Amino acid sequence: MATHRVANLQLTLLCLWLHCGGLVLVTVGAAHADPKKTINRDAVEKDFFSWVATMEQNHQAHITADTAEMTFQDFNGGTLAAANTLVVGAGGYKTVQSAVNDAASGGSRTIIQINSGTYREKVTVLKGKTITFQGVNNPVIVYDDTAGSAGSTSNSASVTILADNFIARGVTFKNSAPAPPGGAVNKQAVALRISGDKGAFYNCAFIGAQDTLYDQKGRHYFKDCYIEGSIDFICGDGQSLYKNCQLHSIANPGSGSIAAQKRTGDTSTGFSFVGCTITGSGPIYLGRAWGPNSRIVFIYCNIADIIRPEGWHNWGDSSREKTVFYGQYKCTGAGADQSKRYGWSHELTESQAVALSSMTFIDGASWVQT
Repeated sequence: MATHRVANLQLTLLCLWLHCGGLVLVTVGAAHADPKKTINRDAVEKDFFSWVATMEQNHQAHITADTAEMTFQDFNGGTLAAANTLVVGAGGYKTVQSAVNDAASGGSRTIIQINSGTYREKVTVLKGKTITFQGVNNPVIVYDDTAGSAGSTSNSASVTILADNFIARGVTFKNSAPAPPGGAVNKQAVALRISGDKGAFYNCAFIGAQDTLYDQKGRHYFKDCYIEGSIDFICGDGQSLYKNCQLHSIANPGSGSIAAQKRTGDTSTGFSFVGCTITGSGPIYLGRAWGPNSRIVFIYCNIADIIRPEGWHNWGDSSREKTVFYGQYKCTGAGADQSKRYGWSHELTESQAVALSSMTFIDGASWVQT
């Protein structure tokens, strides 16, 4: 996380940009003008700048309340206080789901300590339960359903989080279904699906192939996580911040994208990847427009030479080029080269990058917990 000094400098720059004569449209790369880019700017950036201004107002309010920065601590092992902890494995519950079923409802947080081991089961955390999954020595929850075997992409998930305020630390979520070739039907195989609001994941792993992490809806925070897949392996319509994560592609040629974001209409959703590392095989797109107003940005990321030069995909619908917002800011690595990116993608300004990489993007100061 940025230090207070850096954060304050960034915020000062953003304040100057917002308040010195109003919002200014900055044209990047004018020497390589593209008609599609001009149309896209007219249609998208007005909406984007309005959204940035709203986030900045929220961030200033958090600064005033002294809640703009948070500190995160990881659990170091051992058994937690018995009063609020259920233990899975090593003499405790035999399955994660049985512990979830016994967790209290109604707002009191239950910590489910999952001891080392592989738990082959499907797990669902229903609304009304406030739960932390605390892994000890990297436990794995795994199943192998697909959209075909389970009846839908949502139902294929090994773990489904419907509850708000869910937290996981040090747990691996896996779908072990084989990686499909590009264009295969009903082979989506989700490791974790989350549709609850205010979910946070620290030092977790998400392993699968197509649609590994279904970030379906809600505000979510992923820090120091490992996410592996082949086709659209981070997907959904979440409003989510991914910090310092490794995004590992096992794609074969023609296998889709790293992220497929599904924003539709005037909402605050989108995926922001900050300080992440992209590794693995390709070629693969950075992102695809699952929704007509899809938003995906990569900020300070290190990108291996596995990205298709054009960077992005319109989901076979050229009209989406006028309504999506895709961009990069100060990314490094051979795959970060933007010289051949489609004209309807963006090089973010510093002010945009500040807004999209702060906790304000997910209203995190009000709910991200230590």
